[in-house]
Amino acid sequence: MTTTLRHQGRTALVTGGSRGIGRAISRRLAREGALVAVHYGYDHTAAERTVKDIEADGGRAFAVHAELGVTGDADTLWSAFDRELAALGAESGLDILVNNAGITLPRSIEHVTEEDYDRVFAINTRAPFFVIQRALERLRDGGRIVNISSVATQVAFPAIIAYTMSKGALDTLTLALAKELGPRGITVNTVAPGFTETEINPTLKNPEIRKAYSAASVFNRLGAPADIADVVSFLAGDDARWVTGQWIDASGGVQL
Repeated sequence: MTTTLRHQGRTALVTGGSRGIGRAISRRLAREGALVAVHYGYDHTAAERTVKDIEADGGRAFAVHAELGVTGDADTLWSAFDRELAALGAESGLDILVNNAGITLPRSIEHVTEEDYDRVFAINTRAPFFVIQRALERLRDGGRIVNISSVATQVAFPAIIAYTMSKGALDTLTLALAKELGPRGITVNTVAPGFTETEINPTLKNPEIRKAYSAASVFNRLGAPADIADVVSFLAGDDARWVTGQWIDASGGVQL
């Protein structure tokens, strides 16, 4: 828990903000004063639960629905965001954008179909590209963009090859945008989790897999969503104003 209000007066959007790492990020930003738009793709109940939990903690939040990975997804997302913000009587615009939504594809190259490949890139790469593109007219100078990638882009992981390719493209997007948006005082950074315990990772129900994943970290444990949210909150704040274009390993020392 934190007693600071480093994001007071700011508005944030977290894609995939209703569950797992996204939920932890949404709650952390709200706890530190931000008005948080909790985006969800299909689980309305989870989004409403996250909003209610934030409000119970004394924060402010609202849910935003848009299916990602389909034509027009970014326009749908931002139209919903603008509409909900206006309904609250809040100032238009955005200060913090966290591109967290994504899907995995646990298949080696010989088992990846063209449909699989297109879908993972549509959600993990194309969607954040156009979400950011449409966000730029809303994002205030001095704003923050944080992209959630994976430590797997820096090591060989053939079992999820298409997924890591999609996240590798996101890493490159971070680098290019950091240079382009620097004159506006906007920072762009990547946070790369490792093996993290969330309810949407079914492999963690296997004790042997849990043990192996835990042993991959120098701390001999799985990451918690809060471990990632803390790093995102730092990058979204004023203390990180001199940090941009960076790939931040938040894996707990996996593969050191």
